[in-house]
Amino acid sequence: MPHTRKTADIEQQLLVEAIYRRYHYDFRGYAQASLKRRLHTALTHFNCKTISQLQHLVLHESTVFPALLQYLTVQVSEMFRDPEYFRGLREKVVPILRTYPSLKIWVAGCSAGEEVYSLAILLREEGLLERSLIYATDINASALQKAEAGVYDIDRVPGFTENHARSGGHTSLSEHYSAAYGRVVFDKSLRRHIVFSDHSLATDSVFAEVQLISCRNVLIYFDRQLQDRALALFHESLCRRGFLGLGSKESLRFSSHAAQFDEFVPGQRIYQKRGEA
Repeated sequence: MPHTRKTADIEQQLLVEAIYRRYHYDFRGYAQASLKRRLHTALTHFNCKTISQLQHLVLHESTVFPALLQYLTVQVSEMFRDPEYFRGLREKVVPILRTYPSLKIWVAGCSAGEEVYSLAILLREEGLLERSLIYATDINASALQKAEAGVYDIDRVPGFTENHARSGGHTSLSEHYSAAYGRVVFDKSLRRHIVFSDHSLATDSVFAEVQLISCRNVLIYFDRQLQDRALALFHESLCRRGFLGLGSKESLRFSSHAAQFDEFVPGQRIYQKRGEA
């Protein structure tokens, strides 16, 4: 019997369910087309012809799932990605953040940490870092380790530097890292204000009240139901009139939570939670 597309879809559903039951990572609400592309790449890496073969490895070889997780979670980012977003935060949101005696910020889906350090540097430049605590969360333990280390290849730095300048940065990015052996390491003084932690938008609950949430280029990989779950978490976590930043291809427009937010920086996907009626 030929290995049909329908059979592959069934195998994918069974694998996702098996991962949830065995490892408690929930990919059931992820966009299936995107997941399919990533699994196709993973099959080659694990030398599997079918997803069923991959499922067998996932369930019976303990080293396979952590490796597969690198394919299932998206680890593509850069510092000050979409500089106009950070300029919007700097020019429109920061003046309001200054009114708080202390700040808590949540970077959801922090990947390898580029956005976390970008926000930390922005806050330092604006004189707010010393009274700020940034929660950086992801479901990928390997990515969190990389983020906490704050080490990046030096050949990425020119792009980081250009983005930082375009975002309105008013220091030299090189003031915030040291370079050696083809890599750069961001200052420990930045990391003192960051808490790295495992958190799943699919299964976990709110853990703190925050003034700003930045969750960019994560929701695009979720189906509508999981998007709404994540947005409900964000709404619950944000303080009154708190801020939510999304990715350039993401929007609240068709969400069931759209009425709970106002667009604060038009065009940059920065929203403000509405005050109580």
